[in-house]
Amino acid sequence: MTKPSLPELLHAAVTAVGGTERPGQMQMAEAVAEAVEAGTHLLVQAGTGTGKSLGYLVPSLAHGERVVIATATLALQRQLVERDLPRTVDALHPLLRRRPEFAMLKGRSNYLCLHRLHEGVPQDDEEGLFDPFEAAAPTSKLGQDLIRLRDWADETETGDRDALTPGVSDRAWGQVSVSSRECLGASKCAYGAECFAEMARERAKLSEIVVTNHALLAIDAIEGAPVLPPHEVLIIDEAHELVSRVTGAATGELTPGQVNRAVRRAAKLVNEKAADALQTAAETFERVMEVALPGRLEEIPEDLGYALLSLRDAARTVISALGATRDKSVQDEDAVRKQALASVESVHGVAERITQGSEYDVVWYERHDRFGASLRVAPMKVSGLLREKLFTDRSVVLTSATLKLGGDFNGVGASLGLPPEGTEGDDAPRWKGLDVGSPFDYPKQGILYVARHLATPGREGSRGDMMDELAELVEAAGGRTLGLFSSMRAAQAAAEELRGRLDHPILLQGEETLGELIKNFAADPGTCLFGTLSLWQGVDVPGPSCQLVIMDRIPFPRPDDPLMSARQKAVEEDGGNGFMAVAATHAALLMAQGAGRLVRATGDRGVVAVLDPRLATARYGSFLKASLPDFWYTTDRNQVRRSLSAIDATAKADGA
Repeated sequence: MTKPSLPELLHAAVTAVGGTERPGQMQMAEAVAEAVEAGTHLLVQAGTGTGKSLGYLVPSLAHGERVVIATATLALQRQLVERDLPRTVDALHPLLRRRPEFAMLKGRSNYLCLHRLHEGVPQDDEEGLFDPFEAAAPTSKLGQDLIRLRDWADETETGDRDALTPGVSDRAWGQVSVSSRECLGASKCAYGAECFAEMARERAKLSEIVVTNHALLAIDAIEGAPVLPPHEVLIIDEAHELVSRVTGAATGELTPGQVNRAVRRAAKLVNEKAADALQTAAETFERVMEVALPGRLEEIPEDLGYALLSLRDAARTVISALGATRDKSVQDEDAVRKQALASVESVHGVAERITQGSEYDVVWYERHDRFGASLRVAPMKVSGLLREKLFTDRSVVLTSATLKLGGDFNGVGASLGLPPEGTEGDDAPRWKGLDVGSPFDYPKQGILYVARHLATPGREGSRGDMMDELAELVEAAGGRTLGLFSSMRAAQAAAEELRGRLDHPILLQGEETLGELIKNFAADPGTCLFGTLSLWQGVDVPGPSCQLVIMDRIPFPRPDDPLMSARQKAVEEDGGNGFMAVAATHAALLMAQGAGRLVRATGDRGVVAVLDPRLATARYGSFLKASLPDFWYTTDRNQVRRSLSAIDATAKADGA
């Protein structure tokens, strides 16, 4: 029998999901198949509406070897495993003459731990364990969540937190889950044979397609101990998120609360001398942190250096002692010891990393109103790590609606550790960039309006002219507005101001869960939704409820962001343009994601309004504009009001 062609396979899959075949989707599928066949790498930008999931799923299933797909959001993981993969596998079965298995794999703490559920949680200040189900009042929110979890444990097949709807609080989930460091291991655990996390790993080993997330991919790359099963093809969707997720996974933190918790957990399991030394080191560290001022530490101050050395050495002693002593009077000693060891090892690891003082790390203090001060350490960049761990021994396809910044892929490529496109060399990963466009007619469907007449936004202070402009635009649009603000303070101020001026309901991020806010925003076209970062890429509301997307200012990183400013300075010291490489690239990515909220379907019409004149006047404005969809561009405020009023009138005539 002849092997089915890629167009035949794609046609069958698109028909099965009830979609429409797009030229960009076919172009993407062919490029993915080519990269996989040649063992090379591909960066592919596929605009909203291209159908990029099928653009990589079909060649992956046709490939026949194991493929790992990593995504950033739970929503896309769910869509792949619950909708796209089952339908595509069914559709391709008659053509491929096989039915590939697929599975979802996440980090251990995403799965219910039966040991924790049945045996209880190691308690910090008493010997042994306590039963959270008895400790929590049944009428409290925590008590109700725990009762639901216990009932759910009897019926769930996966133990996956995301399969529990409605969800439970982080506090409740923490009572019934463990991190990989706290896990006893299947061979030592009484519930090892039924363990949900172990079952998920086994399913992944037997599957051709494994769907995971960026966080697990990062852990797999950083820790050296493979979590994912062997594979020769890796597909990274929502790839614009990868660098920040890997940076997050490679960031260490120390807080007085965390150190004191480690002391309490270990004290009952080691000799008094070792426990006292760790307690003294913890107190010294806490005194230093009480007077810590936020900001980067280019050199470690003497008092902090002394405190960290004491912590490191005392933690090392406790780790040795934990391995050498046994205490049969402690209930479920293995679990208690494992949790104590995980806490102390975490403290030791971060203290040692900072005292060693790598030139590739950035160290800074942060201060939080509620949680106090913390000491953080993060890699200056993760490009070297990604180049070494990601692009060897497998073909990697990275895709997103926003990978091409300022007109090419080299900016994103550099952040991933890739040389400029077309670079030849023995150790240079071979890759190419491909933009398959979008099925949308951006110049006809959308307007990019820059409020050139406004004052340049300062760091602080009110922007009265911006508020007036905002109110006029929302009024002209008849509501229907998604407001994307560079800070929560700015979003709150705008919501407060417009609630006093306009009759349109203004929803504000933080006043409800994100899911509830988006649902309410989509349900009523006269409503506006204001918020910050997670809205820039988390809202998918096609139709008349979202016809105006407003950005209050260009979302450059804060000048006092220790990590971003350190990265910028490092680029400058290497002779590059730090502002363009770091700040402008960061802003371009966010603006492209934000502007992408406007046109989600072929019938959508509307305006993206940027209330920051620098997009029209500054030299870097052209770089930022080149990163956005190709909307019709204007700085004419009267023109844009007329357009918004016309779009609103059309929507109302259509009953929306």
